[in-house]
Amino acid sequence: MFYQFEFHPYQRQFKIPLQTSHGVWKMREGIIIRLLCDRTGKVGWGEIAPLDWFGSESFAEAEDFCCQLPAEISEEMIFNIPDTLRASQFGFESALNMVLGEGRQGGVISSAITHYPVPNSLTYSALLPSGTAALHSWEELWNEGYRTFKWKIGVASLDEELKIFQQLTGQRKETTSLPKGAKLRLDANGGLGWSAAKTWLEACDEAGMVEFLEQPLGVDKFDAMLELSNLYNTPLALDESVANLQQLKNCYELGWRGIFVIKAAIAGSPSRLRQFCQQHHIDAVFSSVFETAIGRQAALNLAAELSHQERAVGFGVNHWFNDDEETWLEKLWISH
Repeated sequence: MFYQFEFHPYQRQFKIPLQTSHGVWKMREGIIIRLLCDRTGKVGWGEIAPLDWFGSESFAEAEDFCCQLPAEISEEMIFNIPDTLRASQFGFESALNMVLGEGRQGGVISSAITHYPVPNSLTYSALLPSGTAALHSWEELWNEGYRTFKWKIGVASLDEELKIFQQLTGQRKETTSLPKGAKLRLDANGGLGWSAAKTWLEACDEAGMVEFLEQPLGVDKFDAMLELSNLYNTPLALDESVANLQQLKNCYELGWRGIFVIKAAIAGSPSRLRQFCQQHHIDAVFSSVFETAIGRQAALNLAAELSHQERAVGFGVNHWFNDDEETWLEKLWISH
């Protein structure tokens, strides 16, 4: 079966630049795609949200791929997108799934968002800003209903971040700490060395409220990560090490049975990801790459089906943008 294909690139500026050990991220770039089935009149939306410093194709590579496609594409073409274009695999397959499953007549973006609500069985983790700003931002998010928070480390000096961490967890009384019952996740983005990772894990064990420490060591330090995971009570999670489905399989085969953070929008084919997770029953935490509601919806549907039900999904990131998302998406499409 063939589908009419359209795509529109977008740029979306963060309210505050996101700081990680990889650097400063100011603008989210991506591509919204639309498939129309002439036979049924149904429309499906998808999103390509690349993250090249995380191992996916670049935005330029994804855009070039879309430019080379004809105005009509087949299912065979979608399922033959190469593994070098994993964000594109996710976007096109998600759009196809919408057409074949719950695609609607017409097909404006706002109706896609409104009529395909995200699963209500999930709880969400909110991303705090790095540095001292975390001490002043969690309270509003708590009042909005968040009970799990993620904080990026490895951005400032170890001593500075440990001091902030002790304030957040109530070990220092200079500021209001996270309430009892809150969970905190730490994400190092592979930016720590062995000694610093051990220092952080000692601090996490002492605090008693850290759900897990995410990717303390680099992707090339898998054996050390495996060893580190057996030394402390605080669990470790792989993130950059499992950025795509092949890496996920490799780490599982090498013996990782801890937490896997899955960024579905850059992992590759959703159908193959589903098959692997169902086969191995891994402890999966699905996480955002700051995609729009189009990509987020597809990722959350996977998360509702495949993630560990007692863990919040890492999609509490809407507060990082100023715009009204639905209106912004509609204007993006109409303007083209």
